Amino acid sequence: MSNTTSNSPHPGPLADVAAGRWTLDPAGTTVRIQHKTFWGLVNVKGVFTKVSGDGEVLAGGGAHGSVTIDAASLDTKNAKRDTHLRSADFFDVDKHPSLVFTATDVTPAGNGAAQVTGDLTVIGVSRALSFTAQVSEVSADAVTVTAEIPVDRKEFGMTWNQANMLKPLTFVTITARFTRRSS
Repeated sequence: MSNTTSNSPHPGPLADVAAGRWTLDPAGTTVRIQHKTFWGLVNVKGVFTKVSGDGEVLAGGGAHGSVTIDAASLDTKNAKRDTHLRSADFFDVDKHPSLVFTATDVTPAGNGAAQVTGDLTVIGVSRALSFTAQVSEVSADAVTVTAEIPVDRKEFGMTWNQANMLKPLTFVTITARFTRRSS
């Protein structure tokens, strides 16, 4: 296995990842959100501090797996806002403690990219999601992918919007580092 960069001319570095079971490395993973509020004048940013997951790479570079995010771990650096985001108006963490993305198909897409298809479940509502991720690290024991994904919160039943001050899309940026699971 080689250390392949995203400038690779072949099918992509994901095709270089050896088949096997992989575990999400929480220390090397970040899940960030940003959302426009106050009629687009303020860009609220936050990070989920607790995340876990695993996956399997198949022969030929295809993969599947899941990422689980602790909804209560969202930190926007504003305690009052974080409490509101954890309430039933948004993530309803008492009833729905986790957000889960289940990748049903991850396929090398060339030029250091992977096409990811799966289901995102937020507050008990699942929606199909497809996006392109960039592969930024490949080694014998680790692979890192990054993606920015627009998510319409209304599709998950998050309709709270006092005075119409929230834009519909939240942008989720995930950098997920997986390490090879020892047998």
